Parts: sequence; structure tokens; C-alpha cells
Amino acid sequence: MAAIEKSIDVGVPVSVAYDQWTQFEEFPQFMTGVVEVRQRDDTHLHWIVEVEGERQEWDAEIVEQVPDRLIAWRSTGGLQNHGRVEFEPTDTGARVSVSIDYDPEGMKESLGGLLGIDGRQVANDLERFRDLVEAREVPTGAWRGAVLAGEVVESDARR
Repeated sequence: MAAIEKSIDVGVPVSVAYDQWTQFEEFPQFMTGVVEVRQRDDTHLHWIVEVEGERQEWDAEIVEQVPDRLIAWRSTGGLQNHGRVEFEPTDTGARVSVSIDYDPEGMKESLGGLLGIDGRQVANDLERFRDLVEAREVPTGAWRGAVLAGEVVESDARR
């Protein structure tokens, strides 16, 4: 597996950064190459990306989620990847740290870049996330539930 780790500081409270990140269907606004993310339920997502005119799709499962602290996922089909996003308070807002592990076998080089599976692209996507979250007065939504071992242990219907 290949690994990427990137962080960025954002000028909003950790709860605002976390709440905006839980709006998975808005990822195309800041993630290059992502056409659509469909949230099927509290723990399952369907990703659609376009790479050099070729559409790729896969499913992912949220395996751990703790409000204002972390979101961890793994793919359940298609492109093999897993990772986590951690949120921590800073003196001026929040730090958002992304860690992605992926299997580069059989993956087009350009696919890796467009999915943010290259360090430079992850950094650029995080900068766009910072711009998005800082430009809004409030996040576009929130999900404050908790997930442990892929199961919702505390639900929140405010999605």
C-alpha cells in the first residue's frame, strides 16, 4: 500500500470544519476529479469520479466516526483505499489532517492524481476545502452521530 499524509489549518472552529466535512455529497466542490458522492446511509458512500473522460465508481464504508475528532473509511469494492481525517483545535481554528492508504497496483497514474491520491493533489484539495469552509458563515449541514467498527452507535438525523 502507498500512503499520503497532509494537514492544513483552517480559520474556523473544529466543529465547523468537522460538520462541513460530514457533507460528503459536497466533496465535488473541493476535490478534483470527483463527479459525485452519494450517501446511501449513515455509513455507506458511493463514489463517482471521471479520469481522462473515463468514469470510475466504487463503494466505501465509514468504519469509525467521532464528532469533532475523526472520520475513518475503507473501500468495499473497486479502487482499494482506506484512510482517516482527523480534526483538532488550534489557537486560530482547527487543523484538518488527512491520511490515505491505497493500492497503486493497476491504477492509472493520472487516476491517482485526480482522486487526490498524490500528495500535491491532496494538499490542493485541502486548500480548496479551507477556502470553502472559511467563506461560509456556517457549514451546509452536519452529522453528529458516532460510528464504531462500521456500526452507528449514536445516531443524529440532522444530515
